[in-house]
Amino acid sequence: MSDVHVVILAAGKGTRMKSSQPKVLHRAAGLPLIEHVLRVADAVSPHTTVVVVGHMADLVNDALRKRLGLRFALQEPQLGTGHALLQTEPALAGAHGTLVMLSGDVPLLRRETLRALVAAHEERRAAATVLTARVDRPHGYGRIVRKDGVIAAIVEEKDATPAERAINEINSGIYAFDLAPLFDALRTIGSANAQGEYYLPDLVRIYRARGLAVETVSLDDPREILGVNSRKELADVTAILNTNRTTELMAAGVTIIDPASAWIGPDVEIGPDTILHPNVYLEGRTRIGSHCEIHSGVRIVDSTIDDGVVINNFCVILESAVRTGAKVGPFAHIRPQSEVGEDAHVGNFVELKKTNFGRGSKASHLSYLGDATIGEKVNIGAGTITCNYDGVHKHPTTIEDGAFIGSDSQLVAPVRVGKGAYVAAGSSIVEDVPAGALGIARGRQVNKEGWVEKNKKKA
Repeated sequence: MSDVHVVILAAGKGTRMKSSQPKVLHRAAGLPLIEHVLRVADAVSPHTTVVVVGHMADLVNDALRKRLGLRFALQEPQLGTGHALLQTEPALAGAHGTLVMLSGDVPLLRRETLRALVAAHEERRAAATVLTARVDRPHGYGRIVRKDGVIAAIVEEKDATPAERAINEINSGIYAFDLAPLFDALRTIGSANAQGEYYLPDLVRIYRARGLAVETVSLDDPREILGVNSRKELADVTAILNTNRTTELMAAGVTIIDPASAWIGPDVEIGPDTILHPNVYLEGRTRIGSHCEIHSGVRIVDSTIDDGVVINNFCVILESAVRTGAKVGPFAHIRPQSEVGEDAHVGNFVELKKTNFGRGSKASHLSYLGDATIGEKVNIGAGTITCNYDGVHKHPTTIEDGAFIGSDSQLVAPVRVGKGAYVAAGSSIVEDVPAGALGIARGRQVNKEGWVEKNKKKA
């Protein structure tokens, strides 16, 4: 295989999206549209990848900054696809081999399809190869006009005759080109058409006139070339991506009770025999082990859930880890940089923030534990709060192995509760509690006999 170079068109305004951000940055199944396209492009190991930007070019450039090795070409003004491809000539100076052109708003294309396109193009030694599909409703697409079974032209909808509009084979807008004749031919494209633009499909006629080979590769599933031009179409492709993802996971041994309501990102990993209940959202680089059970309403982002974990209803877990055999929730909030230890229990309405919660420890209800290190087999009573913020700085709380924190206690950081120590319920602990000690920090109770009756008489 010769060198492969990829060009992705991402300059359009996306007017029908009615958005303040570029169309290609809108998200489908957790990723920007153009990121889906870039991942498919990786399948052909491109020597060069050029993104053509135009509308809100700075925003697109900034969004893709973390992708090393990308080159950018500016199309300003936007005068059609032929004009867009021509803008990549400086970025591809001296390049040879095959150029693959993709659209930044077509996220469903499969890697296997792209590899097949490149392979067919190179095996047939074509100057251009067009990816096509047959659809029931071709309205809006360029039609593939054939002569004696061979592609003779691509005619855009607005320029087509009634007979040409009846053709149901359409142009996907995805091509493979031999670089050698490409840019000289692009300079010969005219703009005498209904939109006054430089149409890339006109290359088919130009190449045919020059005796150069033009080939086609036809898709079995035309959904692969669905583009996004509106919020409705964004929702449509997102649903397809999600269906593809859940189907793949179920085939790998994951039970998904209601696939239509489970939203699982492309980078999420899930082990076999894990059960997902309805309305689960798994995002980012989340990894879930085997034999877990994730109940309804749970959202997990960029987190690690080890084997045999149960996440009860309506929990949020962000950038954290839950270790083997732990139970979380319902209604728990595990904030970034937290870790729930093996066989630990974080119960309803408990919030962890930047906290290590030790093996076998329990916080069953109604607690906030922030900037804390909590040892093994610690009991956190209901209503316990670590007071970690003094208005300027965050301070740590340390609770050592086997400690018992009574209900409705406040631990005013920085503070340490020693191994096996007890804190009496209702205490506000402002000093360290030594190992094995009982810490009591509350006002003495005073009962005033007859107070109620006396105050009723005054009233």
